[in-house]
Amino acid sequence: MKHSASVAILLATGIMAACSTEQPLTKPLDYKSDAPKATVNSLEVPPDLTTPQIQNKYNLPGGVTTASADPAVAAAASPVAINQLDNVRMERAGTQRWLLVGNKKAAELWPVLKAFWQENGFVIKTEDPGVGIMETDWAENRAKLPNDGLRKLLETVGLGSVYSTGERDKFRIRLENTPQGTEVYFSHRGMEEIYADNSKTNTIWQARPTDPNLEAELLGRFMIRLGMTEEKAKAQVQQTLAKPAKPQDPIVDGQLQLADGFDRAWRRVGLALDRVGLIVTDRDRSQGLYYVKPAKGETDSKEDSGGGFWSSLAFWKSSDGKSVKPTEQEYRIKLVEQSGGNTTLQIQDKQGKPLSDEFVKAALGKLQTELQ
Repeated sequence: MKHSASVAILLATGIMAACSTEQPLTKPLDYKSDAPKATVNSLEVPPDLTTPQIQNKYNLPGGVTTASADPAVAAAASPVAINQLDNVRMERAGTQRWLLVGNKKAAELWPVLKAFWQENGFVIKTEDPGVGIMETDWAENRAKLPNDGLRKLLETVGLGSVYSTGERDKFRIRLENTPQGTEVYFSHRGMEEIYADNSKTNTIWQARPTDPNLEAELLGRFMIRLGMTEEKAKAQVQQTLAKPAKPQDPIVDGQLQLADGFDRAWRRVGLALDRVGLIVTDRDRSQGLYYVKPAKGETDSKEDSGGGFWSSLAFWKSSDGKSVKPTEQEYRIKLVEQSGGNTTLQIQDKQGKPLSDEFVKAALGKLQTELQ
């Protein structure tokens, strides 16, 4: 919701932005799980933003926010023993980054990863260790708020929610076992609160761009959680800051032509799917297949009609608002390695049959953007 303190907040965040640097692992982060009620000021709550308990603003709910409250997380209270710190490294392709943790299986990293997100103020919304997928709930970075006397007073009397950044973040985490170890992917999704019309009486939530640097920040912090020194983690993040020049991958005959070998294309496509709001329900790397479906709420036309958070991600609608989705809501993303070190990407229905040209064009265009 918009508050009377919004001008002060904007000034404070502007000062913070002006003073910020490009140094890695320096972003001020203080996340708190936050789920505003839909009845306050006619706020339109995003489909997967759940209704909170009254005291949830500063105390995470349900007793699942500390390592001691979850046996699996309690077992991960100390860092994973990494015999050689060189076994953890950050890799990058375009705007995408991920970690390769050598000699560790996904099952070994899972409880540490869960503890990491809870220690950083997030609530785990969904998790599927079998598939290697975890997703946090929406949370607000309270470090963006001015830490002044008025805020402290309001928090003392239980009115701290008067201060709000008007932004929320959530993350999808994916683990994948490889012969070299486990690859760890963090994909960010953000939203911001804006006025619904010129009268400025109501507000709605809409998507804001993915923040690759925030993904890198948290990946770097997870490296420290795994036992790496802060200096070495900063150096690993720093070496990925320079964005390499890369031409746009073309779409030819209903296929996205990736100028990457299969292994690299597989990693990049998996992260791109997370970013565009598709849930990976299963995968078969030997066949080059990702099985995906839209995240809950993204196919609801009523929720999409307002032009809010989900509609900006739902590429199954054309630019004129007409539906271009087929009747099936589960899809296959098929990668095929070609001669010359290239890979093609195809989108099929769940039986492997072709989809409508209009749908394929819209979907491939969205993935093409995310893969740059």
